[in-house]
Amino acid sequence: MTASNSWTGQKGEPTRLLLLRHGQTELSVDRRYSGHGDPELTALGHAQAAGAAVRLGRIAGEIGAIVSSPLRRARQTAATVAEATNAPLEVREGLIETDFGAWEGLTFGEAKLRDPELHALWLGSQDVSPPGGESFAEVSDRIAAERDAILAAHAGTTVVVVSHVTPIKMLLRDALGAGPEILYRMHLDLAGLSEVAYYPDGGTSVRLVNDTSHHPAG
Repeated sequence: MTASNSWTGQKGEPTRLLLLRHGQTELSVDRRYSGHGDPELTALGHAQAAGAAVRLGRIAGEIGAIVSSPLRRARQTAATVAEATNAPLEVREGLIETDFGAWEGLTFGEAKLRDPELHALWLGSQDVSPPGGESFAEVSDRIAAERDAILAAHAGTTVVVVSHVTPIKMLLRDALGAGPEILYRMHLDLAGLSEVAYYPDGGTSVRLVNDTSHHPAG
């Protein structure tokens, strides 16, 4: 996973963000909206986190820090990685998942049935919020500010960012310079690992997306 800029034309030492989604929870088993709710990892979720920890432990000497969403599923995943790498762990509030409001804990179909018009509008616009929740535009602004803070604090190092599907998708979207539609076309697995290199001149290079080779067998 050593970074190389020979094909990007970028100059200077990049800051590498290793983007790790948390492991499985009971809500993710049933594909339910899981935002600011705080479920724990399942047994499989802990095994997924352990697999990621073993993988990242192999490059422990390269990792300068681990930053995590404040939610329990992310903190449990991050703590497992921190134990394997001996890297300092910091909880950052801005890495929290989208607030799905009244749709928290519902499936896609249940939310659509509850608020059919609003749900359709939400799927078509980043500016529309779930009832009592947070729009993707608001999440995007929050994540961009958090990314900039992480890059400023850890310039030229490798940082493991343990977060959730929407924040990680947004980091990848912005690094690719893609439009909002990519949020609906990109799939990120539980405990999937992605990587973005950020260069001092402002360039970015997406080096890995949704790698799950460290998942437990079976």
